Amino acid sequence: MDQDRAVGALGALAQDTRLSVFRLLMQAGPDGMIAGALAEAMDVPPSTMSHHLAKLEQAGLVTSRRTSRLIHYAADYSGMQALLAFLTADCCQGDPRACADLLTTAACGVAAEAGA
Repeated sequence: MDQDRAVGALGALAQDTRLSVFRLLMQAGPDGMIAGALAEAMDVPPSTMSHHLAKLEQAGLVTSRRTSRLIHYAADYSGMQALLAFLTADCCQGDPRACADLLTTAACGVAAEAGA
């Protein structure tokens, strides 16, 4: 990932509704959710949700697939991994030991937040 794409992804996440939608899609797993269910879960009008989902998809953080009349959205895990890799590429002057616990800490945070 280059800096322009990273800025686009971070910009897409730097909005309250989009960040919440992305986190909800991360929790939903690879099957994701249909657009209407996302709009209902977030209490956002469908047209507004479509706008937010388009921004996330354009940023490479969400994928979509159509099944008949329904559009399923899912977190793009490879896009998120690319963003995380970009952000940590030069961590601690290249010493991988300094950042070794980064993902473990993030995973523990997710587990702790789910239990709260």
